Amino acid sequence: MAAFFDLDKTVIATSSTLAFSKPFRHGGLINRRGVLKSAYAQFVFVASGADADQVERMRAHLTSLCAGWDVAQVRAIVEETLHDIVHPLVYAEAADLVAAHKADGHDVVVVSASGAEIVAPIASMIGATHSVGTEMVAVDGRYTGEIAFYCYGPNKAAAMRELAERNGYDLSRSHAYSDSSTDLPMLEAVGRPSVVNPDRALRKVAVEREWPVLAFTKPVPPRPRSTTPVVAIGLGAMAATGAAWYGLQRRRKR
Repeated sequence: MAAFFDLDKTVIATSSTLAFSKPFRHGGLINRRGVLKSAYAQFVFVASGADADQVERMRAHLTSLCAGWDVAQVRAIVEETLHDIVHPLVYAEAADLVAAHKADGHDVVVVSASGAEIVAPIASMIGATHSVGTEMVAVDGRYTGEIAFYCYGPNKAAAMRELAERNGYDLSRSHAYSDSSTDLPMLEAVGRPSVVNPDRALRKVAVEREWPVLAFTKPVPPRPRSTTPVVAIGLGAMAATGAAWYGLQRRRKR
């Protein structure tokens, strides 16, 4: 059995890709104008949610922006700044929920439209078992701006089915969590979907189908760099709100 998590606005409070715009500028990958454009895109993403058109515009902006970037440099920047940039954005309720699933023996999989070079380190940080992200084409160690696999919409569900076949997951008994109506294929691919901080369209679907609706608001408390993954924070606090929601969801689905 597995639990599949969307990343942006489900596990963390904003866009994982846009969150790294300042470190990318400091690394010489983008200029000040690029940072401002990314900051505006992030504001729109957080304030109004991301429908299909907005996601497509962000995808086009980011792929054109990263053309020519050195892949090794991108990975190094993400690894070096992960704690400072992403850790404060993680929802404590999401960390508790990941911990609860792992305690129940479930694999945890992060499935995101963000680039795999960003998704994988974040997934590892929260204690996920696997991750799937958008795969960019690289030639001679540099991104071309083309996409090999866009982990978005129906492609997310396809990636989940492929991973389930490979690892023996029973999707009818598996869980999925997302905030966006664009992830309906992902949620419909499992027998136990839940919505997290849903946009208006997804909330309507959740109410109609009687899916659990979760509200994540609390940031994970600060931690030293040398401690164990974020997910460990939840192990001693299963009575917290996130774990209570998880128990309610499990009872409703039995």
